[in-house]
Amino acid sequence: MPEITLLALAVLLGAYLIGSLSSAIVLCKVAGLPDPRTQGSGNPGATNVLRIGGKKLAATVLVIDVLKGVIPVVIGRLLGLDIVLLTMVALLAFLGHLYPVFFQFKGGKGVATALGAFLALSPLLALAGVLTWLVVFIATRISSLSAICAATLVPVYSLWLIDSSIARWIILVIAALLLWRHRGNIQRLLAGEEKKSG
Repeated sequence: MPEITLLALAVLLGAYLIGSLSSAIVLCKVAGLPDPRTQGSGNPGATNVLRIGGKKLAATVLVIDVLKGVIPVVIGRLLGLDIVLLTMVALLAFLGHLYPVFFQFKGGKGVATALGAFLALSPLLALAGVLTWLVVFIATRISSLSAICAATLVPVYSLWLIDSSIARWIILVIAALLLWRHRGNIQRLLAGEEKKSG
């Protein structure tokens, strides 16, 4: 386990605070729309914003949420943090999105932010996750199932794409939290009640 320096602690804290900036809530407020946590699925993420605010606003939310994962990890890499600390930075950015300190700890499911973090950690890992999502979505047209399958397989892909065993365990924690945040979707899938997209 690497030494946690003051610099690393600052990056970890910064990652959590960046993750806590909920683009869905802020942009909906700026656009004069209701809090996405009170509308549709109740999730402050791009998919729910698409329902209540349209494609352009949803696309903006998606890009910002991905960047919330990318930026802290890139900063950590520029400052020379090793792969374990970088993966911890990814986890903290992800946790910020899930449990934002600025919004009563009521955040989104974290798919876009996790994707951004994985993209900055390992582009190949992110690509494998995206391809998994696409294949499942094309086959089923169910967004939540696509995310669940991608979250399940990313830790498997990390066995070949990430050198550090500690970093792989942290990636597994991120994947487990993604699955936990999708537990309602999993229940609806098992009951055959999950809706298709498009």
